[in-house]
Amino acid sequence: MESMLNKLKSTVTKVTADVTSAVMGNPVTREFDVGRHIASGGNGLAWKIFNGTKKSTKQEVAVFVFDKKLIDKYQKFEKDQIIDSLKRGVQQLTRLRHPRLLTVQHPLEESRDCLAFCTEPVFASLANVLGSWDNLPSPLPSDIKEYKLYDVETKYGLLQVSEGLSFLHSSVKMVHGNITPENIILNKSGSWKIMGFDFCIQSTNPSEQEPKFPCKEWDPNLPSLCLPNPEYLAPEYILSVSCETASDMYSLGAVMYAVFNKGKPIFEVNKQDIYKSFSRQLDQLSRLSSSTLQNIPEEVREHVKLLLNVAPAVRPDADQMTKIPFFDDVGAMTLQYFDSLFQRDNLQKSQFFKGLPKVLPKLPKRVIIQRILPCLTSEFVNPDMVPFVLPNVLLIAEECTKEEYIKLILPDLGPVFKQQEPIQILLIFLQKMDLLLTKTPPDEIKNSVLPMVYRALEAPSIQIQELCLNIIPTFANLIDYPSMKNSLIPRIKSACLQTSSLAVRVNSLVCLGKILEYLDKWFVLDDILPFLQQIPSKEPAVLMGILGIYKCTFTHKKLGITKEQLAGKVLPHLIPLSIENNLNLNQFNSFICVIRDMLNRLEAEHKTKLEQLHVMQEQQKSLDIASQMSGSEEARSSGTGNQIDKVFNNGTDLLTSGSDSKENEMSSIQRKASLTLEEKQKLAKEQEQAQKLKSQQPLKPQAASVTPPVKQTKDLTDTLIDNMSSLTSRPINQAQVASSNSFSSVPSMGVGMGFSSPIDNTKRNMTNGLNTNMGFQTAGFTMGAGLATQNFFSGPSATGATKMNIVPPANMPNYSPMNAASAISPLTQQNRPPDMSALDNLFGPQKPKVSMKQLAQQKSSQWVNQFVPPPGSPNASSTALGPQMNMVAQPGFGIQGNPFFSPQNFAQPANTMTNSSSASNDLKDLFG
Repeated sequence: MESMLNKLKSTVTKVTADVTSAVMGNPVTREFDVGRHIASGGNGLAWKIFNGTKKSTKQEVAVFVFDKKLIDKYQKFEKDQIIDSLKRGVQQLTRLRHPRLLTVQHPLEESRDCLAFCTEPVFASLANVLGSWDNLPSPLPSDIKEYKLYDVETKYGLLQVSEGLSFLHSSVKMVHGNITPENIILNKSGSWKIMGFDFCIQSTNPSEQEPKFPCKEWDPNLPSLCLPNPEYLAPEYILSVSCETASDMYSLGAVMYAVFNKGKPIFEVNKQDIYKSFSRQLDQLSRLSSSTLQNIPEEVREHVKLLLNVAPAVRPDADQMTKIPFFDDVGAMTLQYFDSLFQRDNLQKSQFFKGLPKVLPKLPKRVIIQRILPCLTSEFVNPDMVPFVLPNVLLIAEECTKEEYIKLILPDLGPVFKQQEPIQILLIFLQKMDLLLTKTPPDEIKNSVLPMVYRALEAPSIQIQELCLNIIPTFANLIDYPSMKNSLIPRIKSACLQTSSLAVRVNSLVCLGKILEYLDKWFVLDDILPFLQQIPSKEPAVLMGILGIYKCTFTHKKLGITKEQLAGKVLPHLIPLSIENNLNLNQFNSFICVIRDMLNRLEAEHKTKLEQLHVMQEQQKSLDIASQMSGSEEARSSGTGNQIDKVFNNGTDLLTSGSDSKENEMSSIQRKASLTLEEKQKLAKEQEQAQKLKSQQPLKPQAASVTPPVKQTKDLTDTLIDNMSSLTSRPINQAQVASSNSFSSVPSMGVGMGFSSPIDNTKRNMTNGLNTNMGFQTAGFTMGAGLATQNFFSGPSATGATKMNIVPPANMPNYSPMNAASAISPLTQQNRPPDMSALDNLFGPQKPKVSMKQLAQQKSSQWVNQFVPPPGSPNASSTALGPQMNMVAQPGFGIQGNPFFSPQNFAQPANTMTNSSSASNDLKDLFG
């Protein structure tokens, strides 16, 4: 890397030194800035060619510099001869003005070190292009080294030289005398120009028909720069010391041969023995074969052979050469027309420019850019020609790179962007908008290209508006989003609302629909969709355009319409439009399909949202309950265990213990920190309730002492059983015991326990109609109202009557002691004489045909059936016995030996009484 930098530095230093040493002090430098060394030209390639610019106008020029150091080896008089020859050629060139001659911008200036003059911008000499690189900078410029002449360039270049010679021979009456590749210069646009008039010969009788040109004899002692190049010199110069216009035509033939043979001349000349060389050359020319000219194109081969003829009279003149078929090439003729374009009127130019797009694809790109493009852009100053020139310029721009477009084309298009007349300019730009937006820099797009589109949307011409609206979607992806949002969309909306043309309104809607994908979702929802409701017309085309925008927005993956927008704005707008009378069946169906799709999505989305909210609410409730339960689970479990122990062991009041547990729970809750206001209010209410419960007098069970069975006063039930058992002394037939199914228990309620009472299905002997094995086990059980699966029957137990104590459970309402006492008074009254009036009524003489034993059995069976249905009936397991009661059997009191709670153990006689009303009356008598 360092070596490359050093090499570059040395090169720049050397070039600067060369320029400084060669031009420093020359008057040319007062008006022109000299640039880098680019080429060489002139006789012997003695002139160095530099880039340059005019200081006042910044106009680009070429600076030709002859460094006098090149002739230091010569004597002074030889130096003077060389300088005089060079001055003569430049001065002659300065006086001549023709498109085929190199144009001099500044005359020759001499200083102590150099000669210099300025011309039009130059690329190189033909000799440089053909491979003669003498007096060129080192390293060799790559553009010269890699330069290749195209056929059209060669043809038109040779044609230009022929035209230049025709001008000299016919108009100036002058022989150039040294037509060589060194004296043919290619300018910046690729045109071939003639220079090097060092040895030109002016006619001595210009007014006569036959001009005469004096010729000097060849002097081999002169410096080479004072002699023409003998390799391109006609034989008559040397052999007969004569010249004429045909001599230049021979030189043209030699140049044509060299062009098609990579710069190699047709003959090599020994300058030391030039006469012998020309004599040998004369013989070869007289026997010139086709093999020697094989590299020359066949259509011009014969003309070259004529030009190289020994006899000057046989050679074609310059005017004839310009008309040969070889130069009738489309590309060459096109380039020739451009060179004469300034001579044409607008009608001729317009016809030519119309046909130019067919020719441009046949021409090389370099030729188009160098030769044709400058001519086209120069016509932009003529507004009438712009519509004809602009399509060709944009066609060339398509083939250019972005850098070439920015450098060569865009500067000339800038003023055209702002032209509003003629209107065709705007149409052409709109048709090529994708090209402009692709290759134009963003700043220039914003400042020049898009304003032109805005003008088209606001143009008074409906055709322009329609075209613009149709074209905008094709390049919408190339427009930056801020410009589209803030400038383009508002103008499209304005054109839709303000126009009186249905076509413009419909095209506006179609344009909006096509560019929706390039817009932001919320911009569409907030700006585009509300705009649709402002459109006043109700024509079917407009309505379908509105529907299309709604549908595109609704179905597009990027955009979409929210359910709030659907429900609140879109559907209320679409549904009335769908029933417009102007719509046909297909259009109506289109509306209905879109509306149905919107409704389906609205339903699905909102239903999904509600389901999700419901699930979230349920989850939240579960979490709240779980957190509340986990906080009080430990306190409640300990309190419940204590309550059970107290019930079964000490018989204390459950209400008191329940209130204590609540106080403990509240105290534990109070220990928790950061309670919410609702929780504090709930806690305060619980405390108030606990205080009320605590202030009430608790219920306590009555203490019952165990008394011997003989001294115990029987209740009516026991009296009835005793009276019925006294009847056993009379003989009766034993009744059959109906088989009954076993009853299974169910889970108990409160602190009670379920039980079962398996009963044997075999026949049992009955004494006085009763089962001797019936009874209850001493465990407590629960009797509840309305439970379909409750079983009130226990297994076998000892027969006997005990007292029964009813203890209220913890969740039972608070009853006063009086109510509790009155509720159990029929079962706990003592020391009262038995009332036998009911038995008298029961065993009275109303039914003399029935014995007392049978009557007692029937009565007892009917009484039991009022409470417990017989087995197999639908209500056998769901008998209602009033309010729920927890009945606890403890030692000393209970319900043992009570036969009315086991209906399975009763034997029912065959003649059972069916009068339920009399049984009810008897029950009233029994229980008061």
